[in-house]
Amino acid sequence: MRHAKHSTKFGRRANHRTAMFRNMVTSLIRHGKIETTQAKAMELRAWADHMITLAKKGDLHSRRQALAVISDEKVVQQLFTEIGPRYATRPGGYTRVTKLGPRSGDAAPMALIELMPE
Repeated sequence: MRHAKHSTKFGRRANHRTAMFRNMVTSLIRHGKIETTQAKAMELRAWADHMITLAKKGDLHSRRQALAVISDEKVVQQLFTEIGPRYATRPGGYTRVTKLGPRSGDAAPMALIELMPE
């Protein structure tokens, strides 16, 4: 039974799934929006919101925690200097997921996940 399990496995092992979401959250912060499947977008929201919450704190420990997830130091710098202060007064909900329709190859439901404007 899957009681109280709130994440999806996506047909991958744990280390592959972690690497996939680390790459996705890095791309989301770098570009501001990415297009992916709906299920991945819903799971990515939690990762991105956690990184932005760390950036809002802005202390050294939070920066090191973000560097543990995001491997690109330039993206972490952008997160802490631009994105964190932008959401300083917002209590949550930093991302928006917009449904796009089925993908042409396999009809997977696609979505656009983007950072909310201030």
